[in-house]
Amino acid sequence: MRAVVQRVRRASVSWRDEDGGERCHDIGRGVVVLVGVGPSDESADADRLADKVLGLRIFPDDAGRFNLSLEDVRGEALVVSQFTLYADARRGRRPSFTGAAPPDHARRLCERFADRLAARGVPTRTGGFGARMVVSLDNEGPVTLALSTDPWETRIHA
Repeated sequence: MRAVVQRVRRASVSWRDEDGGERCHDIGRGVVVLVGVGPSDESADADRLADKVLGLRIFPDDAGRFNLSLEDVRGEALVVSQFTLYADARRGRRPSFTGAAPPDHARRLCERFADRLAARGVPTRTGGFGARMVVSLDNEGPVTLALSTDPWETRIHA
């Protein structure tokens, strides 16, 4: 699994549901987590990634040092599925997304990831899986981290 974690002051995601209705979820201080799932990812990967996000010390203490976690600051989480984290752009100009998990598998693990955050007491909102979404956020810091439970080749080869 792959995740891009952004520390935010506030964030929102909006989309149209299957019935065409407009949906919107928003959070205050916390993190936006863009989550991608690979075909070989398992429940243990979702749990491990969620635990890592929960424990990341990316919030400042009174001295301004990164010493506090999402749980410490009682922050919120906005989890958005992002199959494009598995894009392969090594060749040509159009990325390939064949490295992403099939939708049913990805949905299950994205939900497990979000559920694990919520089970630890973090107010957690999600976007609409598979929907075309608009994500808005105020990145604080800015602080942005890329995490992966597997090797993540981001190098561009000539």
